[in-house]
Amino acid sequence: MSIGQFLVIFWARRFIIFWATVSCLVGALIVAAILPARWESTARVMLNYVKPDPVTGQILSGGAAGAYVNTQLQLVTDYTVAGRVAEQIGWFSDPNLIRAYQSRSAKDQRDFRHWLADIVSSGTKTKAVAGSNIMEISYTSNTAKGAQAVANALMKAYMESTLEQRHEEAERNAVWYEQETDKAKRTLDDAVASMTAFEKENGIVLQDNRSDAENARLAALSMQSASIATPFIPPAETSPAAMQLAQLDGEMAVAAKTLGPNNPTMQEMHARRTVLAEAAAKEKTNMHALAAHLANSNAQALDREVANQKSKVIAESPKIGRLNQLQQDVELRRAWYQRTNSKAAEYREESVSGDFGVTPLGTATTPKAPVFPNYWLIVPGAIAGGLGVGVLVSLLMELLGRRVRSVGDLDLAGHAPLICIIPNADEGKRLGLPPFGFPRWTRRFAQGGAARA
Repeated sequence: MSIGQFLVIFWARRFIIFWATVSCLVGALIVAAILPARWESTARVMLNYVKPDPVTGQILSGGAAGAYVNTQLQLVTDYTVAGRVAEQIGWFSDPNLIRAYQSRSAKDQRDFRHWLADIVSSGTKTKAVAGSNIMEISYTSNTAKGAQAVANALMKAYMESTLEQRHEEAERNAVWYEQETDKAKRTLDDAVASMTAFEKENGIVLQDNRSDAENARLAALSMQSASIATPFIPPAETSPAAMQLAQLDGEMAVAAKTLGPNNPTMQEMHARRTVLAEAAAKEKTNMHALAAHLANSNAQALDREVANQKSKVIAESPKIGRLNQLQQDVELRRAWYQRTNSKAAEYREESVSGDFGVTPLGTATTPKAPVFPNYWLIVPGAIAGGLGVGVLVSLLMELLGRRVRSVGDLDLAGHAPLICIIPNADEGKRLGLPPFGFPRWTRRFAQGGAARA
């Protein structure tokens, strides 16, 4: 079908489309007038997951942050929070709600608290503000004050429930770690007792660097042996002849200022100096030989001592190895004891902490106008809906009762040749055309058909 044929059909069914649109608009306005107005109040809280926890120091990021935010959004509408809200705003003693609960369906097996909590949850909406760590809590009610009171109660109950859950979880963890600390303390005492008994039985004690006395002595002897390999040789100036020679050189220097080289005193000094120089050289040679002899003797004695110490260390190596294992076991158990004790103290502190993990951003706010009825949405929506219903009904009626309304309809009937079109008022009225004759586009179709004929 062409657009022109659709337009002919819509014009023929224009009253149906008109009354469908009017009916939808009037019905929407009547419903909006009958139903009570609905007010929406909004409260905001800031989730403090982007900064380190004041007790544990943990920071949420990535997928963990997304899961945390989704959990908080669901927690606001949970029964624990909604039931607390109903209790805080006094719904448990509201006679109207009590009568409504008593007149509920017999199939409804919920208790009064769950029934009220479902009412709170049904009017609550939560969302995370995009690009921030702010969560928005909204509640819709028939009155502005009621919506604001419930929104504030939702924010307060959510924060209290969050704090209670943190305390309960921290308390459970603290109890578990305290039990593990007691176990770790007992196992550490057993390990220390076993190591102490082994040390007493074998006479071996490990030092702070996990080395025993025999190994420490062997290391000291090895260092001493390395130092003896380069023996100390005293300087030649320390021998008696060298000291006398130095003194004589000084006297000769003083005498040379007043005495000539042929003076008997100077000649005597030169003779004495020759004798002392030979004696100093001989003493130096003897000292080198003595130092070398002493070094060789000491090195041999030290080598024997080092060899004896090595044999002791090798003989004690199985015991040393066993003692090292016991020492490692003690260190591992001590580390586990310190960790469990630290975690127990950390969770114990968290169980009494007053940090909610969220920060309220003021009180709930309520707009000046109710969210329902919003006539700027109702009227255009009702008109669009009415037009859609009218058009749909028109098409269905046309499909159920097909009529020839234009030349195009004859083409669909088997391409019958068109000889002429004789318009008149009665025919136009029968075809559902306007009383002033065929529209211009209908005449064009007719002229086209006539031309084809």
